[in-house]
Amino acid sequence: MTRRSEHPGRRRRRQQSQRRQVRRSGPASVPSKSKGRSLPGNSNPRQAQTSNRASLHPGASSGVVRPAQIKRRPQSLSAVKPEKLKSTSLGSTAKIPGQDQIAPRPFQLGSMLLLSMLRLLIVGIGVGAIAGTGFALWGLTDKSDSTNSPAKKTASTPSSPATPSPTNPFDAALQRNREMSLLKPQIQVLVAAQPKLKPGMFFLNLDTGAYLDLAGTEPLAAASLIKVPVLVAFFEAVDAGKLRLDEQLIMRPDLIAAGSGEMQYKPPGSQFSALETATKMIVISDNTATNLLIDRLGGPTALNQRFRSWGLSTTVIHNLLADLSGTNTTSPEDLSRLMTLVSQGDLVSPRSRDRMLDIMRQTVTNTLLPKGLGEGATIAHKTGDIGSMVGDTGLIDLPNGQRYVATVMVKRPHNDPQAKELIRQTSRLVYNHLNQPLGNPQVPVSSPAIAPKINPAPPAQN
Repeated sequence: MTRRSEHPGRRRRRQQSQRRQVRRSGPASVPSKSKGRSLPGNSNPRQAQTSNRASLHPGASSGVVRPAQIKRRPQSLSAVKPEKLKSTSLGSTAKIPGQDQIAPRPFQLGSMLLLSMLRLLIVGIGVGAIAGTGFALWGLTDKSDSTNSPAKKTASTPSSPATPSPTNPFDAALQRNREMSLLKPQIQVLVAAQPKLKPGMFFLNLDTGAYLDLAGTEPLAAASLIKVPVLVAFFEAVDAGKLRLDEQLIMRPDLIAAGSGEMQYKPPGSQFSALETATKMIVISDNTATNLLIDRLGGPTALNQRFRSWGLSTTVIHNLLADLSGTNTTSPEDLSRLMTLVSQGDLVSPRSRDRMLDIMRQTVTNTLLPKGLGEGATIAHKTGDIGSMVGDTGLIDLPNGQRYVATVMVKRPHNDPQAKELIRQTSRLVYNHLNQPLGNPQVPVSSPAIAPKINPAPPAQN
């Protein structure tokens, strides 16, 4: 039976189909061109095609002629899907699907070591830069701290005198603005004319702050000037409810004192109201009345504590009156401070302040500061007079409406009368200086000082 030859176009399509099948399924045998004709006995071309397809798979009948094997075309590395390449340890290899040979990894061991060294170098440079910056900042901070430390400041800079901070709430009572520079030389001339006298004085204008200080902090024998702080403590106790004005005080024998006053002539056991006792202590300078109040207020120790709380640094009671030897002390600045606090209402209530100043205006001895005042001026004051010291302190209201405090104390030879005259002359100079019309300007500080004419003192006010 004659075999019918296969059409060339059909044979070409069949071969192309076989090649595509080889690519998809891997290694297989395909018929060669010379074997592409129909097998003997198969007159039907489709049967021959089916027989040839069956020979492509393993297990096909050995009687079927197998086409020649087609060599596999190696696939490029780029054709392999990324998920097929799994990372392994250094030196390992990865198999490419469709190939039996081992493909090298993208990075060899030497390349990876070089890359790691470069990374370590970069990290090291960065860490070094950060550490260097940190150490630099640390060094600057340490240098700044050491420079600002107290020890360094003490060693490198000279110590400047520190302004003492106020330690008492009444330290600011004496608001000093400017010194009476034109007046001070004139008073120094008066003092120089009496070399046997050692005065201390302090004046303060409460409206302008102008002041005059001449040995004002020098402690001197207080004499009866100690009665002024005792009077302030008395009204302070009244304001606190610790003492009533109508309370009866009993005069004990150990409290009776000689010297000034009339209560000493009363029999022991006599009773006096607290207000009467305080009034006699100031108006007639009664020493026995002073001792009664000192005893009622807790004694010298308690009163000295009160004085210190007001900022009085030199005012101390050592003995009861009469203290003719001058053991009790005070200073012109302490007494001026005290009168300033009273005037400003810092220590006692307004009612007690008014009572206190009214009592001090009744003082019968007006031969010292009042002698230097002109007509229209008023003074609330207290004097002190023992053999070694004479003094006067008070609060003065001027006719022009201003107010000032004045304290003059003079240490003297026993009962030297020149000490009282010095107090009167000084009072006159200060009064004339401060009692100027409010509309007139003060004389410039740079102007030469002109010694004022001292007018005769007015007659004593009894």
